[in-house]
Amino acid sequence: MSPPTISYKRHRFPPAIIAHAVWLYFRFPLSLRLVEEMLLERGIAASYETLRRWAMKFGRDYARRLRRKKSGPRDIWHLDEVVVTIVGKKHWLWRAVDQNGYILDEIVQTRRDTKAARRLLRRLLKKQGCAPRRMITDKLGSYAAARRQIMPAIEHRAHKGLNNRAENSHLPLRKRERAMQGFRSPGSLQRFVVVFSALRNLFVPPRSRRSALATHLYRLNAMAHWKAVAGVTA
Repeated sequence: MSPPTISYKRHRFPPAIIAHAVWLYFRFPLSLRLVEEMLLERGIAASYETLRRWAMKFGRDYARRLRRKKSGPRDIWHLDEVVVTIVGKKHWLWRAVDQNGYILDEIVQTRRDTKAARRLLRRLLKKQGCAPRRMITDKLGSYAAARRQIMPAIEHRAHKGLNNRAENSHLPLRKRERAMQGFRSPGSLQRFVVVFSALRNLFVPPRSRRSALATHLYRLNAMAHWKAVAGVTA
């Protein structure tokens, strides 16, 4: 069953402008004020507060529709966690990616222990619908303990050098964190990564050797899919 059409009723700006503004904000390391300035250069006077409301209202709807797009087998899970300081307090963003670098799930937690690792694995199993063939992590013991409790038959490789794919997946968010001067709450971080990662999954080609032309065509197809998801297809 197809998802309901996104409604832009009672918004004075056309859907194409709203979708483009949300795309700029989540796709590139731009603050809301920079997006405001870029739109103004095009003759579109929308305040950064208006852009913030658009990002909150439409971003999650776009992400839900984007997640309906599957991208090949995901039978190897790379898991990692990164610390994010929010208002002086440490939180942990737990992330899982597949063998192609596709982000499977992310969850913000206050703990870095077996309970937190177990919660991530349960979410992954529910969302993916099946267990992986292999799980790759760093040497944090919480992963091994959680795996033994939830999916003991799955192969687990714990080695820092094997988990570069998950560790490198944190870099784009780090750039955004600096551009935004940090996050104000765990909830705001969770809401942001849901949309941010959905767009990154769509627009970043899989990790493989591609020609410049193939990459160009990939991104053109991604843009066409984005416009269809946002309901602004010409």
